[in-house]
Amino acid sequence: MSYEKNDLKDLYDGTLPWDKVKAIMSNPKDDDRFDRYIEILQERVTWPEKILMPLGMHIYIVQKGRERIVKCDCGHEFGDWRKNWKMSALIFVRDTVEKLEEIYPGLRCPDPELCEIREYYCPGCAALLKVESLPVGCPPPFDALPDLDAFYRDWLKRPLPDEKEFKDITCETTAEWGQGLKAAKNQGKKKK
Repeated sequence: MSYEKNDLKDLYDGTLPWDKVKAIMSNPKDDDRFDRYIEILQERVTWPEKILMPLGMHIYIVQKGRERIVKCDCGHEFGDWRKNWKMSALIFVRDTVEKLEEIYPGLRCPDPELCEIREYYCPGCAALLKVESLPVGCPPPFDALPDLDAFYRDWLKRPLPDEKEFKDITCETTAEWGQGLKAAKNQGKKKK
């Protein structure tokens, strides 16, 4: 069974009437649903790169030349898809009673000594991309590292060009930060 494109747009936007949502949920998924979803998402962005997979609202993995990167609706690029995009986002941390009570007033307010709420924003357009509640000091979790090559090759039967090594490279970013801190510290010592 195949559905009207407008019905699928409304489904993804959360505006499709419940009776139609229930019908879609109750039936087997149409074979081309992923491709139709990507087509709808591609129509909504102004940049030319091909969307390979959505990661969430406003954020996608795209093919840019021979690279695969994470990109926002506005066009801001977060870098290689194998690196946790949150490491390149603007982060607002709610870690005090005052900040937490803005969204959890009174007795519902969590203890800021136990947890904090992090809001991740796009540096290009300030779109809110993700909110998570984490223990204090916890590194940003890597929500999804899809094996794009396996998905396209084994599930869609359309291999992507230039297969990439499937591994988390977030640690390379934090290692670079560490080297930068070490260099800055050494510069400070030389000035003394």
